[in-house]
Amino acid sequence: MFNGMDPQWDLYGPALRETLYMVGFSIVLATLIGIPLGVILVITRPGHIFQQSVVYQITSTIINIIRSVPFIILLFALIPFTKLLVGTFIGVQGAIVPLVVYAAPYIARLMESALLEVDPGLIEAFQAMGATRRQIIFKVMLKEARPALVLAVTIAVIGLVDATAMAGIIGAGGLGNLAYTYGFERWDTLVMTLTVIILIIIVQILQTLGNSIAKAMRKE
Repeated sequence: MFNGMDPQWDLYGPALRETLYMVGFSIVLATLIGIPLGVILVITRPGHIFQQSVVYQITSTIINIIRSVPFIILLFALIPFTKLLVGTFIGVQGAIVPLVVYAAPYIARLMESALLEVDPGLIEAFQAMGATRRQIIFKVMLKEARPALVLAVTIAVIGLVDATAMAGIIGAGGLGNLAYTYGFERWDTLVMTLTVIILIIIVQILQTLGNSIAKAMRKE
């Protein structure tokens, strides 16, 4: 049975906007970092177009270390760094730094998997025609892997939606903070239930949109 019959609708609009802002801003920054890292992981691996074992091992190790840290721990571990960058570790601004640090390595691994799906024979054909490494990266690898890259970013966005909910524990704002402050602390199950439903709807919309874009790209 629900405790508290007033869902406080006026709180959901601002909370939703904060969540979308955090996710949107974070995914842009994380993608700008993650795609180059993913490319580096592919081209520097043994046997690829720019084999650099040391660079590959260092990059891969750093990414693995960051990915192995649960987001809730990362939130607290990055407090000094976050405060140094944006001047605060709470609120929407305070959440973006750990969200980017959390998502960028995740995107890098997804990018790596997507780029490795590109037919090696196609890359060899372009090399035989005298294509430069830059041309192979942009005109072959990234172009051919676009549908997989879109799905990778979609997965990362959904992961960020989940992460923003956890960030609400430290007062990051958004739906997570709404659920924690008005739902958990006041034990209002109606607020928590409505928040979960909204998050589910967001995830479904994002997944459907990502699938549609990827499908359209495959037909091109």
